[in-house]
Amino acid sequence: MRLGRTSRATPAPAALLCRWDLDKTYLRSDFDTLRQLWRTARERGEDKVEVPGVPELMKGLRAAADRRGRQLLTYFISASPPQIGRAIRDKLALDGVPYDGIVFKDQLWHLARGKFRRLREHVGFKLTELLRGRLAAPPGAHELLFGDDWESDALTYSLYSDAVAGTLPVERLGELLRRIGADSVVVPEILALAARVAAGPAVDRIFINLARRTPPAAFQLFGTRVVPTFNYFQTALVLAADGHLEAEHLAAVARALVERSGYSPRRLENSLGDLVRRGLLSAEAAEALARPLRAATLLPPPPRRGWLRRVLARLGHRRPFRRRSRRPTSASALDYDAILNRLRPDGVAREEARPA
Repeated sequence: MRLGRTSRATPAPAALLCRWDLDKTYLRSDFDTLRQLWRTARERGEDKVEVPGVPELMKGLRAAADRRGRQLLTYFISASPPQIGRAIRDKLALDGVPYDGIVFKDQLWHLARGKFRRLREHVGFKLTELLRGRLAAPPGAHELLFGDDWESDALTYSLYSDAVAGTLPVERLGELLRRIGADSVVVPEILALAARVAAGPAVDRIFINLARRTPPAAFQLFGTRVVPTFNYFQTALVLAADGHLEAEHLAAVARALVERSGYSPRRLENSLGDLVRRGLLSAEAAEALARPLRAATLLPPPPRRGWLRRVLARLGHRRPFRRRSRRPTSASALDYDAILNRLRPDGVAREEARPA
């Protein structure tokens, strides 16, 4: 009897877990005052406005994962009150955005009980939900985290990433949470959850939407894992270079910015050049990503040789031309003492910004 060769099945890629803040990351939300909070709670789904390009990016992530046979799970963690849950779900349905779960912070509960300080303390709430979600995630899942610069998402996500990776001991995490002023009621639960998560690198990228135009340099202490972007075209470019999006999805995001935010092909090209200037994209990756966009007239026509240098010069780039992109590293925990020394009480760096 002749035995045939045993075929080895290609193992399925690790699941990809995408966690999104909602306000100012997906939606243009304002609730810094009690009046704004009340107005937000009364809005309908059709009243809410998304940040341009984010629905197209989310749908592209799901489509690219499906084509590769990769499980992708999308969750929202929102500091908005649960009373707006129906409106949020209606808005996501209107945008055609697939997601797997959403959790809200009961702001009105805190308000009714006079716990005003907890209205603006989001680190403890988000860290608790991130850790709970990690324990429920498929084993070995990789993560992409999406937030903004309005609160303290870069700090919260970094604490979470290092806790999951095992580079931030539970005792040290407790010290940092007390220094930050996290809600003392939830700190014991956070530490218990952190002690249960499996140690190992899990978070590949942390994307920060610069809604308040904080300068990218303000995030240098957070390392290369944190990627500050001025628009979702920049976010999509980095994701495409990492292999999470395909050319058609990148074009859909670019088209959304042209149609809904008044971006011109030249401005999109400047956004591309800004990523190269900051070392987030290599020159080779920028060239490859630009070609189909030029063919679709979303970027200016193919220029003569040296177009990237001219774009960088237009953006004020004077340092030696760098061709390699920065990849995220997670060898050790960040210097959180230095980070906290630079942050304002709301977790945002003390600087102003210039857009790309």
